[in-house]
Amino acid sequence: MAPRAMMRAVLITISTSKAAGEGHDESGDELAALAVRLGLDIAGRELIADDRALIEQRLRHWSEGERCALVLTSGGTGVAPSDVTPEATRAVIEREVPGIAEALRESSRAHTPHWMLSRAVAGIAGTTLIVNLPGSPAAVAEAGEAIAAALPHALALIASLPSDHRGTQYLRR
Repeated sequence: MAPRAMMRAVLITISTSKAAGEGHDESGDELAALAVRLGLDIAGRELIADDRALIEQRLRHWSEGERCALVLTSGGTGVAPSDVTPEATRAVIEREVPGIAEALRESSRAHTPHWMLSRAVAGIAGTTLIVNLPGSPAAVAEAGEAIAAALPHALALIASLPSDHRGTQYLRR
């Protein structure tokens, strides 16, 4: 099958401390690795604070304004008062894709007893799939591995493109 036209992804790390300059954005590096593995063009990479209005604004910018196929976020999905990424995502999406969020949580189960504290959300805003991943770089890598095979099929369906329903036709190996 011939490769499809390049779809674009944006990567948003949500961390007040990292946005303030405290350390390198390793989670963003893992998001980038996932996007590259999926064969997506990286349209942008942002590092922003845990601020619900700002998160919503950036999600809308990349989904409505830039019409990216995929927005991957990292961070802000736990139970701390500052963890507002799921609320911001729900304010932007039109339809949830609960199986993705369930797979993200399940992928963490073998690695941490805190897996069940994740409130990550995945959903569709227009023709954009938005997926909240955990904040730690290792968890982003594990979660990305868990959902990578399904994402090409999801993106093709959302974009009304043909898909072979196996979900692996666009993965880079």
